[in-house]
Amino acid sequence: MSKESDIRRPRRQRQRAIEPATLSPPVLPRPALTVTVESEGRRWTCLGALDPGTVAGDVAAALARHRKLSARVGVTLKLSTDARVRILNLQYRGIDKPTNVLSFPSVALPLRTRDAEPQHLGDLIVARETLIREAADLRVSPSDHFRHLVLHGLLHLLGFDHETDEDAEEMETLETRILATLGVADPYAGTEPVAQGARDLARRRQPTRAR
Repeated sequence: MSKESDIRRPRRQRQRAIEPATLSPPVLPRPALTVTVESEGRRWTCLGALDPGTVAGDVAAALARHRKLSARVGVTLKLSTDARVRILNLQYRGIDKPTNVLSFPSVALPLRTRDAEPQHLGDLIVARETLIREAADLRVSPSDHFRHLVLHGLLHLLGFDHETDEDAEEMETLETRILATLGVADPYAGTEPVAQGARDLARRRQPTRAR
C-alpha cells in the first residue's frame, strides 16, 4: 500500500503587474539667444514656404554656437515695410529713405551675467520691399539675404560695428563663417560690382534707440 508523499506542491505565486517605468522628459538646454518675430502689416510671403521665425531662430542658434554669450538674451524681430522703415530711418538717422535693417539696442554692454531671466537685447526691423529688391540686385535668394540681414543686425546688437576697416573685417569674417554653417555663400566674396554692393549695404551705420 502506497503512502502519500510528504512533499508539498509549491504554491503558485501570483504575478504582480509590472508598472511601466515613468520616464522624466529630457531637460533641454535653454537657448542663449532667442528671437521673437512680430509682423507689421500684411503677412510676409517673400521667403516662400519658409517661416521667418524658424529662419531667424536658426540664425540665432548659429550665432550662439560661434559666439559664446555671457547671459541669456532675447531679441524682437519686426517684419516691416519700406514705408515704416523710412519713417524710422528719418527719425533716428536723418536719412529720408528706407533701408534694409535697423537695429535698436535696449541694454548696455557688457551683459549682466547674474540675471536669471533673459535680458531683452534689442529690436531689429527688416523692410520687406528693400529685402526683395536687394536680393534681386545681388542675385541671391530672398531667404539667404534675410539670413544675412538678421545676422548682421544681431551682431550690431552685440556690439559689433564696421566704422573702421579693422572692425569691418572682424564683423564680416564672423558673418561669413556663421552664414557658411547655414549653407549661405560668402556675401562679401569677389570684386564684382554686385559683391561690392553687398559690402556697401552691410556697412551702413545702424541707429541706436533714443533715450
